[in-house]
Amino acid sequence: MRILILNWRDLTHPRAGGAELVTMEHAKGWVKAGHRVTWLTGWYGGKKEEIVDGVHIVRRAGSLTIYLYAMIYLLINSRLIDVIVDEAHGFPFFSPLFTKKPVVLFIHEIAGEIWDYMFPFPKNIIGKFLESTYFRLYKKCYVWTDAPSTVDELVERGIPRNRCFAIPCPIVKPRTKNQQLRTKNQQPTYIFVSRVVRMKGLDEVIKAFAFTYREEPKSKLWIVGGGEDAYIEELKTMIVEYGIEKNVVWFGIVSEKKKYELMSRAQILLHASVKEGWGLVVLEAASVGTPAIVYNVSGLRDVVKHNKTGIVLQTNSPQEMAREAMVLLKNKRMYALYQQNGKKWVDSLRWDDVIKKSLVLLKKAT
Repeated sequence: MRILILNWRDLTHPRAGGAELVTMEHAKGWVKAGHRVTWLTGWYGGKKEEIVDGVHIVRRAGSLTIYLYAMIYLLINSRLIDVIVDEAHGFPFFSPLFTKKPVVLFIHEIAGEIWDYMFPFPKNIIGKFLESTYFRLYKKCYVWTDAPSTVDELVERGIPRNRCFAIPCPIVKPRTKNQQLRTKNQQPTYIFVSRVVRMKGLDEVIKAFAFTYREEPKSKLWIVGGGEDAYIEELKTMIVEYGIEKNVVWFGIVSEKKKYELMSRAQILLHASVKEGWGLVVLEAASVGTPAIVYNVSGLRDVVKHNKTGIVLQTNSPQEMAREAMVLLKNKRMYALYQQNGKKWVDSLRWDDVIKKSLVLLKKAT
């Protein structure tokens, strides 16, 4: 097959994230299976074209104008394409309007309320309205996502369930075999690993930690990741107001090796995102024996098996997160069970298996 991926960013983009990591793993797998893969994306200052792991990367226009460029590209080059993977980030490329070739919509999450966290009025209202309408264009297409919860949301928006496919994501950058696990800290240590932006809910995690600090003054909160400077300053002010500044450590952006080291030393990963496509960091933490306590939202409830590999909260409140964290640390038997089950869950997800599933979907579309 001649496969065209439409994505506003590629893996080398300075702001590339988990979505691009996952897409690249599938693309590499398709190339190894004998298919030709082109990735059309926005230009950010790098090479206009290059081959990366067998994938032909074509960079044109910018992160936003690439949507206009893609329209022209499809009108001119459709005869050279067998199937299109139209990857949506807030908005898709509306490719069914410009080609009669098969289209698979690849959407990691439906933004929904994320618009309210990431954009001011009226941009948030406009974004939510436009997002609610574009799904009509893809009703006859197959839609690929990561989590079963997102399938439910797609069905609510009018996509037939038999057109939706959830393909889970294994860890993209696993811990290297020669990187030994570190001993857990003696004092209770919680860790947050993510981009520090409003939708990721670090403010909720900090509030939860403030509750645990009252019961255990020696406890620690480690924050790993960079993000929005203004938001970070707000959080630092909050931390001082709670009087927990001596117990909160900001690590910022760290290497993969350092990230795994910190996750292996921490006891519990805390995640309070508004929504996720697929919480890969939860699997990364589980791979080094660190269970997660997460908010009950799409993409997190799917990656944590409640009361088996971790805890999915019911009320999504800092108080509940703090309470469950303290109870879990006191229950050594349950904690060890979560560790054991978590590693089994991680090991059960293999890239060879999921790439086969995505190829079946693309062939089904053609």
